[in-house]
Amino acid sequence: MSEVMVESGAGRAGSTRTVTTSRPIDLAVTLAPLSRGPGDPCHRLTADGAQWHASRMPSGPVTFRLCQVDSHVIEASAWGAGTAEFLDGLARMLCIEEDISDFVPEHPKLREAHRRCPGLRMLRTGLVLEALVPAVLEQKVHTVSARASWRKLVRQFGTRAPGPAPEGLLVAPDAETWRRVPSWTFHRANVGPQRAQTIVRAARAAAALERCADLAPAEAARRLRSIPGIGVWTVAETAQRAFGDADALSVGDFHLADVVGWTLLGHPMTDEEMIDYLEPLRPHRYRAVRLLEISGYAGKPKFGPRTPLTDHSWH
Repeated sequence: MSEVMVESGAGRAGSTRTVTTSRPIDLAVTLAPLSRGPGDPCHRLTADGAQWHASRMPSGPVTFRLCQVDSHVIEASAWGAGTAEFLDGLARMLCIEEDISDFVPEHPKLREAHRRCPGLRMLRTGLVLEALVPAVLEQKVHTVSARASWRKLVRQFGTRAPGPAPEGLLVAPDAETWRRVPSWTFHRANVGPQRAQTIVRAARAAAALERCADLAPAEAARRLRSIPGIGVWTVAETAQRAFGDADALSVGDFHLADVVGWTLLGHPMTDEEMIDYLEPLRPHRYRAVRLLEISGYAGKPKFGPRTPLTDHSWH
């Protein structure tokens, strides 16, 4: 039996939808991966606790506002041409009906994190390019630098979010726009040629890539990796947001293996050791990582100063 009850309406506040679930849902931690850091032009948390986001659905742009009413109720409002499509897919996006009965972690910290954070859900936006472009920008560079590049490019090439959106909220560029961003503009946004070319190649193949959202994870990963410049890490970061893949482990992340190792075993790990150690948690390895993050357990010792940021935009 479905655990979601949906009520719909429309009015001056936009089209609305209320989702009621039998299992708790924590909206803030569930939506957190949608935000690309402070100042993300496509995402906003307002003082009333509402989560605003602008996306580009196949049917058109949409601005949506999601609010946590209580631990089992989410209220949504949406504006723009993509409104009906977004609201119809809202329960799917929030992975309301996901089955976690086979997630039984043995490590005490994971068990406690799971107990303390019962409202964590995966995300399944179905929007591949929306998740892929920021992931490509974050390849092998500081997150701070990548997010600055994202802000600069979206502010230059994005479009105003529909409806009564917070000031400055933007819809990210469509595939055709990403395809036509000049190389020197990427350079001025501190995006090197390899990442820029990967984004352009992905934009050219956008129609085929968007269909990956309906494929099995292994086949979706294979098709994404057929684009030169898209590897295991980028596929995982995309799958975590677009596919609702609870097993999408970000292998190759600069910090992840060490964080998992220090948190669960008290010493660093290599990627290979992390993969072996987390193998019993399939198909929930990414869920386990998210639980460690949001529970406050995740961490590793700090041994020295951070690597300095490098800005190539004016070189």
